[in-house]
Amino acid sequence: MKAIGISLLLISISTSALFGTNEALNEAQMLHKIIWSPRQSEDANPMIFSPLAADTDANEIVTEPLSPEEQHKLRKADQITKLPGQPEGVNFVQYSGYIPVNKKEGRELFYYLVESPQNASSKPLILWLNGGPGCSSLGYGAFEEVGPFRVNDDSKTLKINKYAWNKLANVLFVESPAGVGYSKAIDGQINGDELTALESHVFLVSWLDRFPEYKNRPFFIAGESYAGHYIPQLADLILNKNAMKKTTFINLRGVAIGNPYIDKIDNRRSQDEYYWRREFITDECYQAIKRDCEVYYQTDNFTTACEAARNKSNLGSFDAYNIYAPLCISSNGTVKKTDETEMGIDPCIDSFVEDYLNSKEVKAAFHAEQNITWWSCSNVNYPYEPDTTVPTIKKLITKGLRVMLYSGDIDSIVPFTTTRKSVKAMQLPVKKPWRPWNCDGQVGGFVEEYENLTLATVRGAGHQVPSNQPMRAYYMFSNFLQGKPLPKSPFVPRYD
Repeated sequence: MKAIGISLLLISISTSALFGTNEALNEAQMLHKIIWSPRQSEDANPMIFSPLAADTDANEIVTEPLSPEEQHKLRKADQITKLPGQPEGVNFVQYSGYIPVNKKEGRELFYYLVESPQNASSKPLILWLNGGPGCSSLGYGAFEEVGPFRVNDDSKTLKINKYAWNKLANVLFVESPAGVGYSKAIDGQINGDELTALESHVFLVSWLDRFPEYKNRPFFIAGESYAGHYIPQLADLILNKNAMKKTTFINLRGVAIGNPYIDKIDNRRSQDEYYWRREFITDECYQAIKRDCEVYYQTDNFTTACEAARNKSNLGSFDAYNIYAPLCISSNGTVKKTDETEMGIDPCIDSFVEDYLNSKEVKAAFHAEQNITWWSCSNVNYPYEPDTTVPTIKKLITKGLRVMLYSGDIDSIVPFTTTRKSVKAMQLPVKKPWRPWNCDGQVGGFVEEYENLTLATVRGAGHQVPSNQPMRAYYMFSNFLQGKPLPKSPFVPRYD
């Protein structure tokens, strides 16, 4: 991951000064920009009034639906023969290509499907979405987290991910919204939560026509970060469309979101609280920030007092994704590891993935357009998002959908404290109280269970849980797919 130094002083500076529109940002930086930027009203957002954002049928957006024969031909062309640098002995089928979601506007979403090596025809389908907004599910999800491969430090060869989720299910990675990664959009087009959900549903309906054997298959959505907005809103739209019975039925069974960005105001408070609890700032600094910055949390009115409180703190340079991980240092365009890590991922992997996915040979193998420059995160003109998705998540729970919210406990971008506050705001009755859960004879994290909701932590993981703790993430998600509670950790009495 690219090094990212966060300080309370920098947080206090306007995001327009922090992030230039042409600067390449990573997932943590994109979300950091959203969290600390001034909120915009719905009235100021032209996307809300666009006919694209209306609750219309999919075929009103995707013109000229394709025949089954045409879809079959495209599916055959989408099959990947072999990725450059792929290890020998790969025993699963891969596909990738484009699905138009608005032909008139030139918007197409890029997908990568990895089928399971065993019993693919009977296993469920998982849609994986990364966050940002504007960050690639291919670069992060597929090649750094739950996909079958990791990119080696030569940026040319791949190695097998021992804990790939396609061992559990067939996994579909989609680069959304339009304009992210290999996906296509015209520069300057406005995105937003409503449009992203609508076009993701359009994508799924068309994709299922291309892969009809997945129709009625148990379907789950998983992801992380700003997917705390993407996933609940897409899931809600799917359930609404299913009820209308006007488009393809999608057999949605559950959603799982890691370090989910759910509530803007609580996230702001929780970041400051997290740095204090982790001894990054003093008691005095934290009390001053609590006292003088509440107005800013609530109203975006950045006062002189709040600025003064923040300026007393200096957090230094560290990876805000994972506060205890080593950094990747770049010097004269060359990446350099500052330390070796046992956390499951190379700290410089962002650079390796970016070089790999911009290779002409790799683009050709993925059936991606050669003239597209792939970025881990793209500027996709995302002007507005609601402050909270708590009501939407609660609606999914009350409709009987299985929901899991999980957090790596050493992430400072979306710390677990804000996720716990969001769950408490739902006022759900607790079925099984807070306890440790067991993974391979050790504490994998902690968990609390509600009706249709599991709230869990993953011990020793940052923002990208499957990267930092791949075995624990794999085991946790395996239990979620099966509808099983996480196993109890043996009771060990405390001797104080």
